[in-house]
Amino acid sequence: MNWLELLGWVGSAVLVWSLLQTRILRLRALNLLGCLILIGYNAAVHVWPMVGLNVVLAVINVWYLRRMLTTRHDEATYQVVEVGVRDQFLAHTLRVHAADIARFNPGFRWPADERPAGGSPEPASPAEGSGDRSAFLVVRDDEVVGVVLAHAEAHGVAQVDLDYVTRRFRDFTPGEFVYRRSRLFTDRGFRRVVSPPGMVAPYYHRLGFRQEGDAYVLDLPQPRVAAAA
Repeated sequence: MNWLELLGWVGSAVLVWSLLQTRILRLRALNLLGCLILIGYNAAVHVWPMVGLNVVLAVINVWYLRRMLTTRHDEATYQVVEVGVRDQFLAHTLRVHAADIARFNPGFRWPADERPAGGSPEPASPAEGSGDRSAFLVVRDDEVVGVVLAHAEAHGVAQVDLDYVTRRFRDFTPGEFVYRRSRLFTDRGFRRVVSPPGMVAPYYHRLGFRQEGDAYVLDLPQPRVAAAA
């Protein structure tokens, strides 16, 4: 096998590997790489129909990659929807992703007294009964891309119980729309947000959180008080 034939096999392997990815950004990036390799290989062996096919596929991948990267921080693309802690759709989402949630949030439990009737028995927070709870779904169009569950602690602290991103969007940071863009915590009078305990592969340093022991903390901007006349 000469180096040119090896190049063709490598390009084909990368292309197949890309189709096995669950993360859409990684899928597109690897697929683009495979197309570029195969463009070079097919051009070298003068198989022009395959060159044309891979050029078209490469352009499609570039278009989708550009769209994903330019909208990853776009509030018009990702919306935050607050739901009740006993919401049936929230329970369904937690149940469907229970195994993946346990992988990244091994300490997470959902309090039994806040579980919807017929809901999942799995998910739960260590701080059961410790105050008001909030539940948010981050959606893109009609697809759930993230879940954030939190409860109130003393001294204006919002303790996050779960911050979960679905597999397809794990190369993105949809939690930013809850913490920094939507004012969902500041409007409730919170001063700080604290990351979930024991979370695997946290991404909070990318959102402006600072590390404090084993947790990440975000100091929230406080609303300005109008000066007295």
